[in-house]
Amino acid sequence: MSGGRAGGAARHPRRLRRPAALDPFLDRLAEHRSVIVPSLPGFPGGDRGHSVLDSHLDWLVATRQLLLAAGLEGADLAGSSIGGSLAAEMAALWPASVRRLVLTAPFGLFDESDPPTDPWAQRADRVPGLLCADPETWKALKAMPEGANSVEWPIEQTRATEAAARIFWPLGNTRLEKRLPLITAPTLLLWGEADRILPRSYAGRIAGLLGGPHETRIIPSAGHLAELDQPDAVASAILSWIG
Repeated sequence: MSGGRAGGAARHPRRLRRPAALDPFLDRLAEHRSVIVPSLPGFPGGDRGHSVLDSHLDWLVATRQLLLAAGLEGADLAGSSIGGSLAAEMAALWPASVRRLVLTAPFGLFDESDPPTDPWAQRADRVPGLLCADPETWKALKAMPEGANSVEWPIEQTRATEAAARIFWPLGNTRLEKRLPLITAPTLLLWGEADRILPRSYAGRIAGLLGGPHETRIIPSAGHLAELDQPDAVASAILSWIG
């Protein structure tokens, strides 16, 4: 779940549109598991209903409804960044709904002495280098795919940024730490070695609060969106964890 996308292994695979930059990671997973990647309102592939989701609770309910509609009840759930925070909330609030959990640098915590970088307060030219170890990787994610509507594509990307900000404004602090002890599903926590958005110290805080068995792995040569920088390494870690 990168951005507003949730990844899960379920019984019935479904076809849907996805960014080409995610293909290596998702294809690696799909070699061994059925993969479903639903999109929340406002994000590419989703509808435009994000403008009526006003509170954090609204987004949690929308995520829950989305996962049920996608047939992911009781599946393995993986999420990255924004999606990682929402995946963690699903495992905390509906523990029976998640078999195994993978979180890659999830938002949701805030430490005043070691604050995260606010991605919504950056100049556009700084964002690629903050989100990925290799800025070109982020640019590839945002590049207009062949056959896309040249007018709609930039609007769709702006809409996704707006949706993300509606979930996590300001500073991504949802006080997730209060609910981490409720997570009993076996959890793999992944963190890019070169994450410039969320400090590495947050990985230790999250791991120390999880209520079930867990393991932390640092992904070398990867930034905040480790699955984009190192798709094979992240996919291998996930596959070894979920079995």
